[in-house]
Amino acid sequence: MNQIPIIGAQLTVLDLPKHRDWLIEKNRDLELPEFCMADILAAPDPFIAMARTALDGWSGRLGIHGPFAGFELDVKDRDIRAVVQTRIDRALDVCEKLGATQMVLHSPYDGWDAHNLDNRPTDRARRIAAILDTLAPGLRRAEDQGVEIVLENIKDTDPAHRAAVIEAAASPALKLSVDIGHAYWAHVSCDAPPVDRFVAAAGERLAHVHLQDADGYADRHWVLGEGTIPLAPIFAELADLASNPRLIVEINDFSRVRDAVAHLEALGLGQ
Repeated sequence: MNQIPIIGAQLTVLDLPKHRDWLIEKNRDLELPEFCMADILAAPDPFIAMARTALDGWSGRLGIHGPFAGFELDVKDRDIRAVVQTRIDRALDVCEKLGATQMVLHSPYDGWDAHNLDNRPTDRARRIAAILDTLAPGLRRAEDQGVEIVLENIKDTDPAHRAAVIEAAASPALKLSVDIGHAYWAHVSCDAPPVDRFVAAAGERLAHVHLQDADGYADRHWVLGEGTIPLAPIFAELADLASNPRLIVEINDFSRVRDAVAHLEALGLGQ
């Protein structure tokens, strides 16, 4: 990214009318979070209809946050795995109806894995195999639909774990996401690498970034500028990428996404 990047946002369908002009002004990337919920995935059409109406005239890149509640992608119980695959399939139904081209899913790795993945010679490979077995039907469909599934760091302390999954999948439909607040928590509280190293480790496989601010103690999702995450080195790493990842403000107060972007504008990091 050689130019100052245009920053997108996560907004609920109900919040879209309030930010419609701001989104259209620069055709900002957008992520819709509702479709991570099982109840909404079971009957998504009213939300899809509202979104389509609110986004008439907008031509940015659209993504959704996929399902995650109650399961991990490396689920070992095959009966439960089938339920997870159904959730992912329903989320891809939503992508198809909305024309969304990206879906965020959560990584199953955590700090325990940093010390225990190699207890037995086959443990690391078995973990990757379980994740890819869960994702297999969704990846095939995502490839056909032109959807990128991006694997977001949640409790990860080693960015190499997710990267190994993407490498093993060897699919254009599976790429990486970095949530800078999650990475900052891992750095401060779990002795993980600093946030810019998470971005650097992802490299050209990085297709999505969640932008928030935090203190390293918890997953705050504060407005940018209200925490202590060092933004300049993160954006320096992003500037070197040709992959053009979607830069999505993901904060608790949807009404303040413009404040978050204004902070980046003041720093000369985004627009």
